[in-house]
Amino acid sequence: MAWNIGANDVANSMASAVGAKAITIRQAIFIAGILNIVGAAFLGSHVTNTIRKGIVSTEVLSDPHLALIGALSALLASALWVSFATWKSLPVSTTHSIVGAMIGFGIMAGGFSVINWGKLAAVILSWIISPVFSLVIAFIMFKIIVKFILSKKDAMAWAFKLAPFFIGLAFFVIILSFLFKTPLGKRFDIDTYSALLIAFILAVITGYAGLRLLRRFLGEKSNCVEEIFRRIQIGTSCYVALAQGANDVANAIGPLAVIYFLVKTGSVGATVPVPLFLLLFGGIGIALGIAMAGHRVMGTIGTKITTLTNTRGFSVDFAAATTVLIASKLGLPVSTTHAAVGGVFGVGIARGFEAVNFSIVLQIMLYWILTVPAAAITSMIIFKILQLIL
Repeated sequence: MAWNIGANDVANSMASAVGAKAITIRQAIFIAGILNIVGAAFLGSHVTNTIRKGIVSTEVLSDPHLALIGALSALLASALWVSFATWKSLPVSTTHSIVGAMIGFGIMAGGFSVINWGKLAAVILSWIISPVFSLVIAFIMFKIIVKFILSKKDAMAWAFKLAPFFIGLAFFVIILSFLFKTPLGKRFDIDTYSALLIAFILAVITGYAGLRLLRRFLGEKSNCVEEIFRRIQIGTSCYVALAQGANDVANAIGPLAVIYFLVKTGSVGATVPVPLFLLLFGGIGIALGIAMAGHRVMGTIGTKITTLTNTRGFSVDFAAATTVLIASKLGLPVSTTHAAVGGVFGVGIARGFEAVNFSIVLQIMLYWILTVPAAAITSMIIFKILQLIL
């Protein structure tokens, strides 16, 4: 499952940077691999919910044998579906895949009554919320860049003048995301107002520090506008890779931690601790997935939906990070994958509908809809087979 997260989910964090030629695929694999291991091992959650997102009642876990078979079924089913989607080079949500697989196991173990249908409806709603939010933000951000920089006669001068604003804005979202979305904020016990203040101060500092660095390294180069956003985009892509390592490792390691805990203690509760070696194991699995198959999904998001430049790539990264940050603060279950695709769609529409490859967009949406039922049905079949064997 960790390998699949790397091959499909994490690959999309670097897709816009690769598509906009900010970095090569080889560089993206290296950067994302390292950052995911670091994010998973040092920022990954050390306690995981045994039933992802509270969709299946914890009552079905009262029987350790049933829980063991269920965790194995869910892992195998979700991994199979994400592998299939990666083989087709299509981005899908690994979180939704594991949710679907847990639903399949829950239905087989306790019937339809153990499923929290309200939570499932929220997941379905996220298929619309994430891409639409991200589409609108990416569209507006790119239009702002066009109006205030690209359409000006002295675009380079305006790009330098506004660089602290764009760098600061990106860092503001990145710092808040680390404080709100990773276990880092919980460790420091920072409230919302303090987090906003810290993020604002650091954003102002990094904005002006970034400008000084840009003037030093790019002062004499032509085509500076895209070069400026290329540098910022590399930073935003690195953030997404690090944050995904911290957050998504639980999708792979959560069920594995349940199995490990069951074997070790013979029982399991609503939550189980996750040892560091399992987080590291998950991080290495994610890195191998990026290295071996990440190019497939990167190619689809980065080049097949629309043509990306560095300014468009920055708009996509900013929109995806902002969407996930706002939605998670509102308690909405959104997918980074859906947000990234929505952002690419948004900057594509900003150039006109003819600039978007709608056939690939429809194909991606079909796979999003199929993810939960396909993983659920596969999990049911594997559960029945494992019941006969174990």
